[in-house]
Amino acid sequence: MNIPVLTLSVVFLLIAVRHVGNVKLQIWQVMLGGAVVVILTGEIPLDVAWHAINFDVMLFLFGMFVVGQALEESGYLSHLSYKYFKRATTIDGLMLLVLFGAGFASAFLMNDTLAIIGTPVVLLLAKKHQMSPKTLLLALCFAVTIGSVMSPIGNPQNLLIALNGNFSDPFVTFFRWLFIPTVLNLVLCHVLLKRFYTKDFHAAELKHSQEPIRDKELAFLSRVSLHVVLLFIGVKILNVVFALNVDFRLTTIALAGAFPILAGSKRRFEILRRVDWHTLIFFAAMFVLMESVWHSGFFQGVLAGLHIPIASVEMILGVSTLLSQCISNVPLVALYQPMLMHAGASVRELMALAAASTIAGNMLILGAASNVIVIQNAERKAHETITFLEFAKIGIPLTFINLVVYWLFFLIL
Repeated sequence: MNIPVLTLSVVFLLIAVRHVGNVKLQIWQVMLGGAVVVILTGEIPLDVAWHAINFDVMLFLFGMFVVGQALEESGYLSHLSYKYFKRATTIDGLMLLVLFGAGFASAFLMNDTLAIIGTPVVLLLAKKHQMSPKTLLLALCFAVTIGSVMSPIGNPQNLLIALNGNFSDPFVTFFRWLFIPTVLNLVLCHVLLKRFYTKDFHAAELKHSQEPIRDKELAFLSRVSLHVVLLFIGVKILNVVFALNVDFRLTTIALAGAFPILAGSKRRFEILRRVDWHTLIFFAAMFVLMESVWHSGFFQGVLAGLHIPIASVEMILGVSTLLSQCISNVPLVALYQPMLMHAGASVRELMALAAASTIAGNMLILGAASNVIVIQNAERKAHETITFLEFAKIGIPLTFINLVVYWLFFLIL
């Protein structure tokens, strides 16, 4: 009996149903339980489990969660939102600003971070402009997924690919291959949302009101942190272009961004308490469980037995999209990338893996952690939710369209 694969199957089932009797389970609890099972059964030794945790990813997430929490707590996020969205005079304009604003921001602040700080923003917009929250919540889910494709720090799976792909400059590589098709997919997402939710696109002129900054000191530090993040990203990009010989890990960007807040704010401990520790536990547990699944050789054996060209762009797009629904996108990359590297994959194949494993999150709610974050936050803050079928109704056709766009661009480049 393959205990790791059986455990993974049970984990997936429990994440899908989220209930055992009258007990409601959180996703992080289910994943942590899976990790505990493979450790207690001896499927993975403690020292191997410890080394399986990718601390680059963990530290990056931690740093960006600190920045995101400070932005929301200070009120600076609401202030920025007003300055950004006040230019929208119609629902069409508002939706495009949501899609492109959240999409481009997720490319730099990570999609899970935007899911956290973006949910209260779109709920406020829906309330002010008499829209169904579902439309804007779906727009946020799709935007942070699509937008995060084009950056090595847009999501955890891209970060894994960037850290393990031996790129001389991951930002330049990702933007070169994925920027244009990502912008096109954001436009197509707007078209599809308007087609499915026509009634929400009313013709009334929008009026905006400014939200006050609640903590000026924390808002100032949050602004400094954002500038630090953007500066370090710029240096990382220019490092190759102008041969500056400045080298630092992607994790440094997030930790440097969090430093002004943790060092300068009197509310540092409050911010630390409100960091999304559950998501960090989820990722640590996932790394352990997926390491045990990897060592079981099950998925490698299945793919080898099918005798399919696992390194072809078409197969990468198809396999990544479908398997991401079963084991989520980060575990999929953790399983698939080593096989591609062993097969001598080029940059094209690794970019196809980044695009497909990320865009797969648009298909179903469980396809991306950011979807779950948005929906859980909406339920807690405004008692609004999106059902599995409501998401899939638009998510499945959108994912197909997204994949076709990326496939065509991979053929051209």
